[in-house]
Amino acid sequence: MESGEGAGGPAALAGRTDRELQFGCASFNQDSTSLALGTETGYKLFSLTMVEKLDCIHESETPDVYIVERLFSSSLVVVVSTTMPQRMNIYHFKKGTEICNYSYPNNILAVKLNRQRLVVCLEESIYIHNIKDMKLLKTLLNTPSNPSGLCALSINHSNSYLAYPGSATIGEIIVYDANNLNTVTMIPAHDSPLAALTFNASATKLASASERGTVIRVFSIPEGLRLFEFRRGMKSGGDEAATWTAYMGKMFSAASSYLPAQVSGMMSQDRAFATVHLVTSGQRNVCTLAMIQKLPRVLVATADGQLFIYNVDPLDGGECMLAHKHRLFGIDEDQGEGTESEGSEVTGTAQACPSYAATAALPASGPVTATLTGYSEDGGAKKGEVIPEHEFAAGPVCLDDENEFPPINWCRDGTGGGQARRS
Repeated sequence: MESGEGAGGPAALAGRTDRELQFGCASFNQDSTSLALGTETGYKLFSLTMVEKLDCIHESETPDVYIVERLFSSSLVVVVSTTMPQRMNIYHFKKGTEICNYSYPNNILAVKLNRQRLVVCLEESIYIHNIKDMKLLKTLLNTPSNPSGLCALSINHSNSYLAYPGSATIGEIIVYDANNLNTVTMIPAHDSPLAALTFNASATKLASASERGTVIRVFSIPEGLRLFEFRRGMKSGGDEAATWTAYMGKMFSAASSYLPAQVSGMMSQDRAFATVHLVTSGQRNVCTLAMIQKLPRVLVATADGQLFIYNVDPLDGGECMLAHKHRLFGIDEDQGEGTESEGSEVTGTAQACPSYAATAALPASGPVTATLTGYSEDGGAKKGEVIPEHEFAAGPVCLDDENEFPPINWCRDGTGGGQARRS
């Protein structure tokens, strides 16, 4: 399940129990180094750099948040609340300021962003903004009914591909070039409506699943050719396992900071290499693959406010072991805080969050000079840092949180609020 999917909009908060009502949404950022959590009382941002320790780097009291998306490891955060479901607010959380806000004709169902584009998905339209100045570049009107707001935006800003349903009744996928603002291809992916979409890190492959949920198909991008088909619940067997596990071992050992870029090259069979059995079922989850402390992990954030971290065996695969469980909000009803859960190696509670004022008062640091520069909190990469392959692009975008942060320059003239219009 892709991070950020299934937030569900205002309707998703209706008809739940008191315990479930605390939870609005959860999403991992583009390189799975951060987790954003929205609840009735506000939203929190967590850093995902260690297995045993979960640091809350920011907390806001914005009520009834059902969409919260962070741009990589920057201070830009997009928030949508059920109190104003047609308005998107963009904040610089480190400064404690609102950069701007934008209103749309209907409820916002999803927001996706990379270093070039910010995409807002409504039920029957999609808005594409330039992230550096929030100019509305394109409005895709009369798109097929998409009540869940299903869409995917590639994180590679050299080719900002956008994928969304091309039909409400069958599993057609429209692939749109959000940089050049033109349709790339239409993929007849499934017989039943789509339920999930995600690009690999370099945007050369697109995976999809339908509402039936039994088959995952992978297509080449931009051609739209079917490359692989996977069926749930199948294992590698016999002679196939030796070659498959050896290849997996090589790929995992070469992985740097974003696992999906490497995983995309491993898909040569239609069988499951590794599996995760969740502690509970019947609730909404968001999950991601990430490299934490140089090892591959599966992270699962659950609707009851927990984060499960599983280890993936890079050589033998098989059943992923639960390495750690963190409580994101509330208390554990079955066991007291800090007690060990059955089947887990360790468990813990999220670290105390700094106040909003304390976060806004954090000292700003200027850009760090480096041979390879990427987008980070200090405006550049630290010396010796390895930049993942998906960070490289023609005409790199280096945004400075303090001086060039999108879309601060445009908002300084007092026109920071906007009404989305068709282009």
